[in-house]
Amino acid sequence: MRDVVTAVLEAGARWPVEPALTGPDGHTLTHAELAGRIRAVAARLRVAGLAPRERMLFSVRPSPDAVVLALGAVAAGATVVFVDPGAGPELFARRTELAAPGWAAAESVLYAAGHPPLRTLARRRGLLLPDYGALPVQHVRAGRWLPGVPRGALALSELQRPGPSFSVADAPDQDAVVVFTSGTTAAPRAVVHTRGSLGAALEVLAARCALGPGTRVHTDQFLLGLPALVGGGHWSLPPHGFAPGAAPEQIARGLAGATHTFLVPADLAALLDTGASPAGLQQVLLGAAPVLPSLLERATAAWPDVEFLAVYGMTEILPVAIATAAEKLAHTGSGDLVGAPLPGVSARVGPGGELLVRGPNLARAYLGGPVLSEHATGDLARLDDGRIVLLGRATDMIIRGRVNIYPGLYEPAIARLPGVADAVLVGVPDEIGDERVVLAVVPEPGADDVVPRVRERLPEVMDAGALPDDIVVLDGIPTVGRTRKPDRAEVARRCASR
Repeated sequence: MRDVVTAVLEAGARWPVEPALTGPDGHTLTHAELAGRIRAVAARLRVAGLAPRERMLFSVRPSPDAVVLALGAVAAGATVVFVDPGAGPELFARRTELAAPGWAAAESVLYAAGHPPLRTLARRRGLLLPDYGALPVQHVRAGRWLPGVPRGALALSELQRPGPSFSVADAPDQDAVVVFTSGTTAAPRAVVHTRGSLGAALEVLAARCALGPGTRVHTDQFLLGLPALVGGGHWSLPPHGFAPGAAPEQIARGLAGATHTFLVPADLAALLDTGASPAGLQQVLLGAAPVLPSLLERATAAWPDVEFLAVYGMTEILPVAIATAAEKLAHTGSGDLVGAPLPGVSARVGPGGELLVRGPNLARAYLGGPVLSEHATGDLARLDDGRIVLLGRATDMIIRGRVNIYPGLYEPAIARLPGVADAVLVGVPDEIGDERVVLAVVPEPGADDVVPRVRERLPEVMDAGALPDDIVVLDGIPTVGRTRKPDRAEVARRCASR
């Protein structure tokens, strides 16, 4: 099993003068310079007292400094714990308690904003931040010193200076990262990946994406950036705080000269709205939310020279499968085709219809839990000639009378009906505790009388027992989270008020 850290360092020796990492300011590190900085950080952290298997809370925005610090800390034997201080002080405290860190790394501005004098002002503006500097750990600051940064905090800029030599050996079984995924405030849940499982994830992705010298990926996603580095490619990062859906022209400019990128579907739609046609773009990976046929049809028409790849996976094991736009558009059956399991990954459907997956890229465990041998995805699925077809989330199931209705079984087909840009099925509780099935549709621009036309065509794409009680037209499907997945609770609320 390949170690992700040594793989990046080996690239520094193999392609020393090739561009490796470019930040929002345009400054570029070569592969040799990147490897040197990673080793310098690892050496200086060890000199400063970091011990193997210690955990480091990590709240540094995507940037070359963040990449160097994260890989340097892991190279030194630590485990990086990604935490979002914006989740609220209570959840932050519970996650910190579970992680039991000895170190913390954060932006200087985060220390300042969480410091008592500024924290009151931040609260007045609706921003609830923890007092990061009060954590009883060794601190590393990214950025210039600001009030609130703890005395004795190490400056990341200093950690990167050339210093004592440090030999990094293969350690595929070492815990590398912890990522919090779900769970309540009282019982947070986090996934633990090793250096080996991350390295395997890169190799699995490389089976479908050729990222070598001469290629450039433009993204803030480690999933695509790290394999570019390992393969000798070039990773460029967009500006801090970048929101593609809010500033699509900015991402269009950043894609100039890029060969690969990763987008959530909402970002791709916003980018297409600008009329941009990035020259040289070869592959666009799409993920984190359902990829609808209507979007793929529009994208392939606008960018005929680009290959669109819909990536299916989750934090516990990523990627699991990849389907091309052509494969998804050719699928005329029910459900959402996500493709055949990638090399090394296996999938099966359990007795209850839930998809179970495993592979070398599977996380070691949930933090504090037993070692994982297989992951229950929570997705209902079937296997068609070895290809995975999703039928919906078990938690999205709608119960009407004695009938269980799985939205994912029908939504892709509904979204392909003429005049429909997007579609979501939700359950709206009625006065007797049952659920009324409501179909929310977003019409394509210029589509008239979409409700009667959709109602007429629904029996062609839905089972009779699943047909909706009502059809509601929305201007857009509300989304939630960084990946902007459909917010079904909000859709149900809006439908209930109609």
